[in-house]
Amino acid sequence: MPPSHNLINNHHVAMPTLDNGRPYRTLTSVFVAWKVFLLAIAAGSQVGSTYDTSSSLLAPDGAPGPGLVTRLASWDAIYFVRSAQRGHLFEQEWAFSSALPNCISLIIRGESLQALGIASLADAEPLIGVVFSNICHLLSVLVLYQLGSHIWRDTRWALVAALLHVLSPAGLFLCAPYAESAFSLLSFSGWLLLAKSCSSSPTSRDALTIAAGATFGIATYFRTNGLLNGVPFAFDFLLTLYNLVEDLDPRKTPAYFWRLVVLGISGVAVAAGSVVPQVLAYQIYCVGGSGSSELRPWCAGFVPSIYNHVQRQYCPLCLHYENHPRNTGFFRYWTLSNTPLFLLAAPMLFVMSKSGKDVFFLVSRLPQAGQNSSNFGSQRLQLVVRSMVLAQVLLVILTLTSYHVQIITRLSSGYPVWYWWVSACLKSPKTRSMGSGLVVFVTMYASIQAVLFASFLPPA
Repeated sequence: MPPSHNLINNHHVAMPTLDNGRPYRTLTSVFVAWKVFLLAIAAGSQVGSTYDTSSSLLAPDGAPGPGLVTRLASWDAIYFVRSAQRGHLFEQEWAFSSALPNCISLIIRGESLQALGIASLADAEPLIGVVFSNICHLLSVLVLYQLGSHIWRDTRWALVAALLHVLSPAGLFLCAPYAESAFSLLSFSGWLLLAKSCSSSPTSRDALTIAAGATFGIATYFRTNGLLNGVPFAFDFLLTLYNLVEDLDPRKTPAYFWRLVVLGISGVAVAAGSVVPQVLAYQIYCVGGSGSSELRPWCAGFVPSIYNHVQRQYCPLCLHYENHPRNTGFFRYWTLSNTPLFLLAAPMLFVMSKSGKDVFFLVSRLPQAGQNSSNFGSQRLQLVVRSMVLAQVLLVILTLTSYHVQIITRLSSGYPVWYWWVSACLKSPKTRSMGSGLVVFVTMYASIQAVLFASFLPPA
């Protein structure tokens, strides 16, 4: 019996002993314990020298060696922290979203932090970034629990899935000043809004749909792979358009047109998270705002995109793995020297692909949200879940063909379907050993990655 079948039907199977009566306390307790464990590993890494000392540039002159907070501001985090201090200054920094830096900067400028004197600390930006990421991760765990409970009507199973998100293979990336935590929180929140819209009145459904689109748009501002969250709006738009053409009842025509408007607004909101930063960069570098008389070459592109230009021209991440500035793009990462990275990513690529296939074909067994739920609402909920699946599978395809493949362990943190699938594996006696093995892998990977990350050693 496939694990996704048990996801709905095997309610009688015993689950691990959990305090299901107090799920939020359970989730918070495990979250704190896991974070203490990871941070202890990172703190222990300070006894040795680091592979790279770029994060020490964040400390003022004459300051002692980098502490734990500064160690967490490694890898891409140093770009986020620097941008929080003075905005995007160099062209290559546009490879990293300004969403997290802007959040850190706004928090530091808050009156409460000014009164406490935290804003004047030498490492205020990395400290606020670490706190912000951890709070977002905790909130995303709680939202994922609500999402699973709402869709599957099984609180214990949803609790296990949320606990798996605590033990995410993203590991220390969800502690450090990175965008993954905020992206997960916003993505899960957007899916929860969409799921709730399926059993709401038409007016509430439209409001929740637009709210979901706006939430996904902010998620896209943090990470551009948030564009994949636009899948449900595209599906619903095509379905509504089909109904408009096929339905001969003229009384329903205004409702169909209005729904198309709502879905269009929502889709535009998702895209805005990626388009607006590109427009701002165009204004700065291509309309004379940069103070340079010579336009940058990407300004003359058919679709001028500073992000694509920076990825091709600079690609800071590439330099850590292979001495080639242009190894991103369709199949450009497929080189013999990158074979170990593909092997490293293989477990999560398999889990996300397999879980997507299983859940997609068994969504029709979704439980009804209640006695008053209409069949139409249930169909909409199936569409939402299948959209989650498609977004996850598209991410796998893009990662396998065009991204630095090893980042799938980080990006996977913001996609709920595979958490549900592993939880289902743990629930079924036939697949429990595989589920347990996956949990062991995730735990070991996150632990080892914490050592590598804090020491700035690849392939963290």
